[in-house]
Amino acid sequence: MMSSTGHVFYGDLRSHERVSIPFSTFMHSCKSYLGGLNAADDSSKDKGIGEEPTCSEEMCSASLENSEQLYLAQVSILNTENKERCSLEVLKEDIQEPIFLKGRPFSSINFWMSRAHMRSSTHYDPHHNLLCVVAGCKKVTLWSPSASPFLYPMPVYGEASNHSCVSIEEPDYSSYTRAKYMKEYSERVVLNCGDALFIPEGWYHQVDSDDLTIAINFWWKSRIMTEMLEHMDAYYLRRILRSEDWWIQRWTK
Repeated sequence: MMSSTGHVFYGDLRSHERVSIPFSTFMHSCKSYLGGLNAADDSSKDKGIGEEPTCSEEMCSASLENSEQLYLAQVSILNTENKERCSLEVLKEDIQEPIFLKGRPFSSINFWMSRAHMRSSTHYDPHHNLLCVVAGCKKVTLWSPSASPFLYPMPVYGEASNHSCVSIEEPDYSSYTRAKYMKEYSERVVLNCGDALFIPEGWYHQVDSDDLTIAINFWWKSRIMTEMLEHMDAYYLRRILRSEDWWIQRWTK
């Protein structure tokens, strides 16, 4: 993905676009950004490797100029709902399924890779999520669903209803007054190589990725989501629970 807002990736589809480049070209750009490309070329000249970029790579160079705007995000290794989207299905044989997830029907397994520091906007997923860091470091900030009033979710009828309206770079507390308390209701977790984090369905999270961070995540439906027959059922359930919670708080004051 290419972001129009620098190193921050928002759920708003107008803030980013999908770009198609060969994986080898992306890896070439990672080496270049980290300053390892020249050293690799010098050591390989006598061995006949370190070839010049191909024509297809040169055509992609314009998309690779701003490293802070490029992110290999949610590339499917497994996708039970749309098998045609599995761009990296070849990696499935290299991934060991966690023992405690044996027998669970996955919705998808995804590959994530940043070549420079990246930030995701605050959002929740409609699936249980196991985030596993393969290389680098990710810092994850978590909020339980009860913190939703402080995060100002986008309208349910919009294109990114699972994302927060509050900017993580320059929050507008005059428009979102409750947002100034959001940190008080959050938990922060640091994931290094070999670490994994379970993020329950509906829990908001914001992720910072260091340079050249690689991760794999597993998504699977909870029991309650599996029993949802219609797309909007989950929304109606949230509204009912929120309404009940409001009445409980009102009558227990």
